[in-house]
Amino acid sequence: MRSLAGAATTLVLLFAAPTRARTQQSGVSVSELGLGWARSSVNAVIFRTASLASHAGTQYAAYYDDSAHVVLASRRIGSARWTVARTPYTNDVADAHNAIAIAVDGSGVLHVAWAEHNKGLHYARAARAGSLVLGPPEAMTGRREARVTYPQFYTLRGGDLLFVYRDGQSGRGDVLLDRYDVRQHRWRVVQHPLIAGEGQRNAYVNLLAIDARGGWHLSWCWRESPDVASNHDVLYAFSPDEGRSWRTSSGAAYTLPITAASAEVAWAVPQGSELINQTSAAVDRSGRPLIATYWRDAGSEVPQLRLVWHDGTHWRASRVGERTLAFRLSGGGTKRIPLSRPQVLVARSGEILVVYRDEERGGGISVARSIDEARERWTTTAIWPTSVGQWEPTYDLDQWRRERRLSLFVQRVGQGDGESLEDVAPQRVMVLDWTP
Repeated sequence: MRSLAGAATTLVLLFAAPTRARTQQSGVSVSELGLGWARSSVNAVIFRTASLASHAGTQYAAYYDDSAHVVLASRRIGSARWTVARTPYTNDVADAHNAIAIAVDGSGVLHVAWAEHNKGLHYARAARAGSLVLGPPEAMTGRREARVTYPQFYTLRGGDLLFVYRDGQSGRGDVLLDRYDVRQHRWRVVQHPLIAGEGQRNAYVNLLAIDARGGWHLSWCWRESPDVASNHDVLYAFSPDEGRSWRTSSGAAYTLPITAASAEVAWAVPQGSELINQTSAAVDRSGRPLIATYWRDAGSEVPQLRLVWHDGTHWRASRVGERTLAFRLSGGGTKRIPLSRPQVLVARSGEILVVYRDEERGGGISVARSIDEARERWTTTAIWPTSVGQWEPTYDLDQWRRERRLSLFVQRVGQGDGESLEDVAPQRVMVLDWTP
């Protein structure tokens, strides 16, 4: 990160004018924020938790512009008018691992983390509630913050924040949890680590699903080396008490940290199966976990979207639609993949939604929908038919939880294989709003 001595609390206001609202199809509206860096997928990777956040009627967004500055934006929910402000903070945007994560605590203060791949944590808070002006960089707990990747925030009941991240590197790292106390204005350790790679592997965690009772449903895959081909298995753990203790789906208590020997295998997937890491999870109306991912069956050349889910007694796996485009996953770094990692959500009606991007469907934004109890029958529609390049879905978790209204961060982005760049000019950063 570039030296910012004397500039940490300054901010450049770019504009505060109405942006053009664009409508792609019935029920979908789009507002534009500005132009963002697009030669890598750093603005549009699925592990941005979150790219959008909301509190008390205001929605916030973050992205990198073409000069690699962290840009923040806010609007009143339902408005197309965004206030957009460029901060003095910059990062290496050529590496798509260096994504920005934001959250708003219960007092209305914006928190921002932007990692450098396997390097130190960069974290700052807004100067006051509702502000886009960030204070100076600061530590959280000050412990195990020298090799941070994949920062993720979650807003908890009561307004506290959960922070999830990896300490270490691909094939050799641990998953750590910290918590921000909104009343005491400080961070504390929850679990260091929750999941241990034991120096031999690492867990790639999916989006944490929080149920109506406040229970935490965490899922992940293991990786045995920096090669993505070594991904294997879908694992699961549940916490009924906000991270203090953890159980399997059958209620058996974990001894912490969770390791390869103790982790519950929800679905066995061998190495070399094109199993993708870092996907998503949700809970159904009965509070049971759903995990969206993809892998390739033995004897097939085509990876298929999957839903791994618990029926109250056993784990089951369903195919989400039928793909025909073959591809392979191997090597290290960010991959250029024809299929995005999927986001799974559950509507108030109980309908399951899987949001994704697939080149065989033209590269736009698709939604697979199912009301089938067996999760076998799906219908798929395009809510944004125009190609979004190497985009992956991220959304405003806070708004979805409150209103079941989907706000997606959308930008057409490029991505070369293994952290190489694609020759793509700066592209419009947009928020797509849709109520299923």
